[in-house]
Amino acid sequence: MGNDKIVTLEDRMPSLKEQRKRKANRRLLFFLVMFFLLLLVIVYFQSPLSQIRTIEVQGSYIASEEEIIEASGLKQGDHIWNLNAEEIEASIQTLPEIKGATIDRQLPSTVVLHIEEHPRVAYLFKQDKFYPMMANGLFLNELERQEYPSDAPIIMGLDEGELLTEFAAELSLLPEQISERISQVFYNGGDNEPNEITLYMTDGIEVRSFIHNFSEWMVPYPSIAQEIDREQNGVLHMKMSPYFEQFDLEEDVEIEGEG
Repeated sequence: MGNDKIVTLEDRMPSLKEQRKRKANRRLLFFLVMFFLLLLVIVYFQSPLSQIRTIEVQGSYIASEEEIIEASGLKQGDHIWNLNAEEIEASIQTLPEIKGATIDRQLPSTVVLHIEEHPRVAYLFKQDKFYPMMANGLFLNELERQEYPSDAPIIMGLDEGELLTEFAAELSLLPEQISERISQVFYNGGDNEPNEITLYMTDGIEVRSFIHNFSEWMVPYPSIAQEIDREQNGVLHMKMSPYFEQFDLEEDVEIEGEG
Protein backbone atom coordinates (compact mmCIF):
# COMPACT_ATOMS: atom_id res chain seq x y z
CA MET A 1 0.00 0.00 0.00
CA GLY A 2 1.27 3.50 -0.93
CA ASN A 3 1.50 6.59 1.25
CA ASP A 4 -0.66 8.51 -1.26
CA LYS A 5 -3.72 6.83 0.20
CA ILE A 6 -3.05 8.05 3.80
CA VAL A 7 -5.33 11.02 4.78
CA THR A 8 -5.38 13.07 7.98
CA LEU A 9 -8.27 13.13 10.43
CA GLU A 10 -8.97 16.78 9.59
CA ASP A 11 -9.12 15.91 5.87
CA ARG A 12 -11.49 13.06 6.61
CA MET A 13 -13.60 15.43 8.82
CA PRO A 14 -13.44 18.84 7.13
CA SER A 15 -16.15 20.24 9.43
CA LEU A 16 -13.95 19.91 12.54
CA LYS A 17 -11.89 22.99 11.63
CA GLU A 18 -15.04 25.00 11.07
CA GLN A 19 -16.52 23.91 14.39
CA ARG A 20 -13.37 24.91 16.26
CA LYS A 21 -13.35 28.26 14.48
CA ARG A 22 -16.99 28.99 15.33
CA LYS A 23 -16.39 28.02 18.95
CA ALA A 24 -13.45 30.40 19.17
CA ASN A 25 -15.52 33.18 17.58
CA ARG A 26 -18.35 32.67 20.06
CA ARG A 27 -15.91 32.81 22.95
CA LEU A 28 -14.45 36.04 21.60
CA LEU A 29 -17.90 37.52 21.09
CA PHE A 30 -18.89 36.61 24.67
CA PHE A 31 -15.84 38.36 26.13
CA LEU A 32 -16.44 41.42 23.94
CA VAL A 33 -20.06 41.66 25.08
CA MET A 34 -19.07 41.28 28.73
CA PHE A 35 -16.40 43.94 28.29
CA PHE A 36 -18.83 46.45 26.79
CA LEU A 37 -21.47 45.69 29.44
CA LEU A 38 -18.92 46.27 32.18
CA LEU A 39 -17.88 49.48 30.46
CA LEU A 40 -21.51 50.65 30.28
CA VAL A 41 -22.01 49.92 33.98
CA ILE A 42 -18.91 51.93 34.89
CA VAL A 43 -20.03 54.82 32.68
CA TYR A 44 -23.56 54.69 34.18
CA PHE A 45 -22.29 54.82 37.77
CA GLN A 46 -20.00 57.72 36.97
CA SER A 47 -22.55 59.71 34.96
CA PRO A 48 -25.55 61.86 35.99
CA LEU A 49 -27.79 59.00 34.79
CA SER A 50 -27.30 57.29 38.14
CA GLN A 51 -28.51 60.34 40.06
CA ILE A 52 -32.08 60.67 41.27
CA ARG A 53 -34.14 62.85 38.98
CA THR A 54 -37.68 61.90 40.05
CA ILE A 55 -39.14 61.01 43.47
CA GLU A 56 -42.65 59.56 43.37
CA VAL A 57 -44.97 58.86 46.30
CA GLN A 58 -47.67 56.19 46.02
CA GLY A 59 -50.34 55.18 48.53
CA SER A 60 -50.56 58.39 50.56
CA TYR A 61 -53.96 59.99 51.11
CA ILE A 62 -53.61 61.75 54.45
CA ALA A 63 -49.97 62.82 54.52
CA SER A 64 -48.85 65.11 51.70
CA GLU A 65 -46.18 64.08 49.20
CA GLU A 66 -44.05 67.03 50.28
CA GLU A 67 -44.10 65.91 53.93
CA ILE A 68 -43.17 62.34 53.01
CA ILE A 69 -40.30 63.34 50.71
CA GLU A 70 -38.97 65.77 53.31
CA ALA A 71 -39.12 63.08 55.99
CA SER A 72 -37.29 60.62 53.72
CA GLY A 73 -34.35 62.97 53.30
CA LEU A 74 -34.14 62.13 49.59
CA LYS A 75 -33.11 64.85 47.17
CA GLN A 76 -32.74 65.10 43.45
CA GLY A 77 -29.09 64.55 42.57
CA ASP A 78 -28.50 61.85 45.19
CA HIS A 79 -26.95 58.65 43.86
CA ILE A 80 -29.77 56.19 43.26
CA TRP A 81 -27.70 53.20 44.42
CA ASN A 82 -26.13 54.92 47.40
CA LEU A 83 -29.28 54.83 49.55
CA ASN A 84 -29.80 53.31 52.98
CA ALA A 85 -33.29 51.94 52.41
CA GLU A 86 -33.90 50.85 56.02
CA GLU A 87 -32.88 54.24 57.39
CA ILE A 88 -35.06 56.12 54.90
CA GLU A 89 -38.09 53.89 55.56
CA ALA A 90 -37.67 54.38 59.32
CA SER A 91 -37.47 58.16 58.86
CA ILE A 92 -40.71 58.21 56.87
CA GLN A 93 -42.46 56.17 59.58
CA THR A 94 -41.77 58.92 62.12
CA LEU A 95 -44.71 60.76 60.56
CA PRO A 96 -47.79 60.01 62.70
CA GLU A 97 -49.91 59.13 59.65
CA ILE A 98 -47.50 56.53 58.30
CA LYS A 99 -47.72 52.86 59.24
CA GLY A 100 -45.10 51.54 56.81
CA ALA A 101 -42.94 52.55 53.86
CA THR A 102 -40.82 50.79 51.25
CA ILE A 103 -38.44 52.10 48.59
CA ASP A 104 -38.40 50.97 44.99
CA ARG A 105 -35.69 52.01 42.51
CA GLN A 106 -36.81 52.31 38.91
CA LEU A 107 -34.04 52.73 36.38
CA PRO A 108 -32.53 54.87 35.26
CA SER A 109 -33.21 57.65 37.79
CA THR A 110 -36.55 57.30 39.59
CA VAL A 111 -37.23 56.41 43.22
CA VAL A 112 -40.75 55.38 44.25
CA LEU A 113 -41.85 55.57 47.89
CA HIS A 114 -44.68 53.11 48.60
CA ILE A 115 -46.66 54.31 51.62
CA GLU A 116 -49.06 52.51 53.96
CA GLU A 117 -50.99 54.85 56.22
CA HIS A 118 -52.77 54.19 59.49
CA PRO A 119 -56.48 53.98 58.69
CA ARG A 120 -58.71 56.85 59.75
CA VAL A 121 -61.12 55.09 62.13
CA ALA A 122 -63.15 57.97 63.62
CA TYR A 123 -63.50 61.71 64.20
CA LEU A 124 -63.40 63.22 67.66
CA PHE A 125 -65.87 66.10 68.02
CA LYS A 126 -64.44 68.65 70.43
CA GLN A 127 -65.05 72.40 70.78
CA ASP A 128 -67.15 72.46 67.60
CA LYS A 129 -64.33 70.93 65.57
CA PHE A 130 -63.76 67.49 64.05
CA TYR A 131 -60.37 65.88 64.63
CA PRO A 132 -59.53 62.83 62.48
CA MET A 133 -58.35 59.93 64.63
CA MET A 134 -56.23 57.06 63.33
CA ALA A 135 -56.01 53.45 64.43
CA ASN A 136 -52.90 54.17 66.50
CA GLY A 137 -54.83 56.72 68.58
CA LEU A 138 -53.08 59.77 67.15
CA PHE A 139 -54.96 62.81 65.86
CA LEU A 140 -54.54 64.93 62.78
CA ASN A 141 -55.31 68.62 62.40
CA GLU A 142 -58.95 69.58 62.59
CA LEU A 143 -61.04 69.56 59.44
CA GLU A 144 -61.86 72.74 57.61
CA ARG A 145 -65.03 74.47 58.75
CA GLN A 146 -66.97 73.49 55.63
CA GLU A 147 -66.06 69.81 55.91
CA TYR A 148 -68.37 67.32 57.61
CA PRO A 149 -66.99 63.80 58.10
CA SER A 150 -68.95 60.96 56.57
CA ASP A 151 -66.35 58.23 56.07
CA ALA A 152 -65.97 57.21 59.73
CA PRO A 153 -67.92 57.40 63.03
CA ILE A 154 -68.09 60.64 65.03
CA ILE A 155 -67.15 60.32 68.71
CA MET A 156 -68.65 62.68 71.27
CA GLY A 157 -68.16 63.12 75.00
CA LEU A 158 -64.91 61.15 75.24
CA ASP A 159 -61.73 63.01 76.11
CA GLU A 160 -58.29 62.12 74.90
CA GLY A 161 -56.70 59.44 77.01
CA GLU A 162 -56.38 55.70 77.48
CA LEU A 163 -60.06 54.94 76.83
CA LEU A 164 -60.06 56.86 73.56
CA THR A 165 -56.83 55.21 72.43
CA GLU A 166 -58.25 51.80 73.29
CA PHE A 167 -61.46 52.58 71.42
CA ALA A 168 -59.49 53.61 68.32
CA ALA A 169 -57.72 50.26 68.37
CA GLU A 170 -61.04 48.44 68.79
CA LEU A 171 -62.55 50.33 65.85
CA SER A 172 -59.62 49.35 63.65
CA LEU A 173 -60.38 45.68 64.36
CA LEU A 174 -63.99 45.93 63.22
CA PRO A 175 -64.96 44.48 59.83
CA GLU A 176 -65.70 47.25 57.35
CA GLN A 177 -69.31 46.10 56.95
CA ILE A 178 -69.86 46.96 60.63
CA SER A 179 -67.71 50.08 61.06
CA GLU A 180 -69.31 51.79 58.06
CA ARG A 181 -72.73 51.37 59.73
CA ILE A 182 -71.73 53.36 62.82
CA SER A 183 -72.78 56.99 62.53
CA GLN A 184 -72.17 58.48 65.98
CA VAL A 185 -70.70 57.28 69.27
CA PHE A 186 -71.55 58.90 72.61
CA TYR A 187 -69.58 58.17 75.75
CA ASN A 188 -71.95 57.74 78.68
CA GLY A 189 -69.73 55.90 81.10
CA GLY A 190 -70.23 56.39 84.83
CA ASP A 191 -68.96 55.02 88.11
CA ASN A 192 -70.72 51.69 87.60
CA GLU A 193 -69.84 51.31 83.90
CA PRO A 194 -66.83 53.56 83.22
CA ASN A 195 -66.43 52.41 79.61
CA GLU A 196 -70.05 52.29 78.41
CA ILE A 197 -70.91 53.84 75.07
CA THR A 198 -74.04 54.44 72.99
CA LEU A 199 -73.93 54.08 69.22
CA TYR A 200 -76.37 55.38 66.65
CA MET A 201 -76.25 53.23 63.55
CA THR A 202 -77.01 54.25 59.99
CA ASP A 203 -79.81 51.66 59.90
CA GLY A 204 -81.65 53.47 62.71
CA ILE A 205 -80.79 51.13 65.59
CA GLU A 206 -79.52 52.45 68.91
CA VAL A 207 -76.81 50.26 70.42
CA ARG A 208 -75.28 50.09 73.90
CA SER A 209 -71.92 48.45 74.39
CA PHE A 210 -68.54 48.77 76.08
CA ILE A 211 -65.17 50.04 74.90
CA HIS A 212 -63.44 46.98 76.35
CA ASN A 213 -63.75 44.11 73.85
CA PHE A 214 -65.93 46.33 71.63
CA SER A 215 -64.80 44.72 68.38
CA GLU A 216 -65.59 41.29 69.80
CA TRP A 217 -69.04 42.27 71.08
CA MET A 218 -70.01 43.81 67.72
CA VAL A 219 -69.16 40.82 65.52
CA PRO A 220 -72.70 39.36 65.46
CA TYR A 221 -74.35 42.76 64.87
CA PRO A 222 -75.29 42.31 61.17
CA SER A 223 -77.20 39.07 61.78
CA ILE A 224 -78.90 40.40 64.93
CA ALA A 225 -79.89 43.68 63.29
CA GLN A 226 -81.75 41.77 60.57
CA GLU A 227 -84.06 40.24 63.18
CA ILE A 228 -85.02 43.54 64.83
CA ASP A 229 -88.32 45.16 63.85
CA ARG A 230 -87.53 48.78 63.03
CA GLU A 231 -90.98 49.77 64.28
CA GLN A 232 -90.03 48.74 67.80
CA ASN A 233 -88.66 51.41 70.08
CA GLY A 234 -85.76 50.21 72.15
CA VAL A 235 -82.02 49.64 72.52
CA LEU A 236 -79.90 46.77 71.29
CA HIS A 237 -77.37 45.76 73.94
CA MET A 238 -74.27 44.37 72.25
CA LYS A 239 -72.41 42.74 75.10
CA MET A 240 -71.38 39.22 75.99
CA SER A 241 -75.01 38.07 75.54
CA PRO A 242 -76.72 40.47 73.08
CA TYR A 243 -80.37 41.33 73.72
CA PHE A 244 -82.91 43.91 72.60
CA GLU A 245 -84.54 46.04 75.31
CA GLN A 246 -87.91 47.29 74.07
CA PHE A 247 -89.38 50.48 75.51
CA ASP A 248 -93.11 50.62 76.35
CA LEU A 249 -94.19 53.91 74.82
CA GLU A 250 -97.75 53.71 76.19
CA GLU A 251 -96.47 53.31 79.72
CA ASP A 252 -94.12 56.27 79.25
CA VAL A 253 -97.01 58.42 78.05
CA GLU A 254 -99.14 57.46 81.09
CA ILE A 255 -96.34 58.33 83.49
CA GLU A 256 -95.89 61.72 81.85
CA GLY A 257 -99.68 62.33 82.02
CA GLU A 258 -99.75 61.59 85.72
CA GLY A 259 -97.12 64.22 86.31
